[in-house]
Amino acid sequence: MSIVFILIGFALLVIGGEFLVRSSVALSFKLNLSKMVIGLTVVSFATSAPELLVSLQAALTGFSDISLGNVIGSNIANIGLVLGITAFISPLAIDRDFYRFNWPVMMIFSLALYYFLTTGNNLSRVEGVALLLGIVLYLYLLIRRSRKEHIEVEGIDDKLTSTSNFKVTIWLLIGAAALYGGSELLVKGAVDLAEMIGVSERVISVTIIAVGTSVPELAASVIAALRKEKAISLGNLIGSNIFNIASVLGLTALIKPINVQSAEILNNDIFWMIGFALIIIPLAFLPRRFILGRYKGFLLFAGYAVFIALAFLD
Repeated sequence: MSIVFILIGFALLVIGGEFLVRSSVALSFKLNLSKMVIGLTVVSFATSAPELLVSLQAALTGFSDISLGNVIGSNIANIGLVLGITAFISPLAIDRDFYRFNWPVMMIFSLALYYFLTTGNNLSRVEGVALLLGIVLYLYLLIRRSRKEHIEVEGIDDKLTSTSNFKVTIWLLIGAAALYGGSELLVKGAVDLAEMIGVSERVISVTIIAVGTSVPELAASVIAALRKEKAISLGNLIGSNIFNIASVLGLTALIKPINVQSAEILNNDIFWMIGFALIIIPLAFLPRRFILGRYKGFLLFAGYAVFIALAFLD
């Protein structure tokens, strides 16, 4: 039953996330927010909702390792799995804005998370507030840079401008209910599965749960790459990693401080997360600059496979 709970949980999180994104965008149009602001803030927060609900549910029920493992594993999966497979199918171009702005911000948040966790062996409410203030500053700078450089934000459905208030309300309710139910089933299924196969909740969270919450991005990227359309950008994945740390863990810690229960999270998992973040820079410049080609994608995916194998061997 634990596997059934996990599969149903994933399905509900995908459904809930989709309805929440739609309703959030429609509501933002009613508030006369620009497409750029909607794309950079509203959609980013809404797409982080599944990770947030899972981490919050886990923290509230006393499984802090799932809260941390979910985010750390998801960040590793975004680069090793999603980016690796996408680049292997269709080479990706890397713009200068990536290493001048997005990548340094991701590294700052990653190192800040490591510092916070190692100093008190937990993520306190004060540290949660610090992460949230950091994401507010990041969004301010992101919007200012986008306006200055006249960056167009894609992926916003203009048809949502005419959505009725009744439909927006229904979408919100469906999204909220599906996310809540999905997070409940996923955490319960993960704990039961860990006990059944004799591994820790931390292993399940950094592998199965993390891959599950990255499936929507992976599916969208693979389909776009196969169709030779514009695949998910490196900036989107980096932004997702930033939101995972700052908004998901920040909000969770604000509501319920997150304790480190497994030493492996600090001795192993977080170093993999930082390592995957670091490796993008040499891959971006060597040997062919600003191109993430097939063999680089294969290297990322191979590294991710090693991480998964070692996680289950611990």
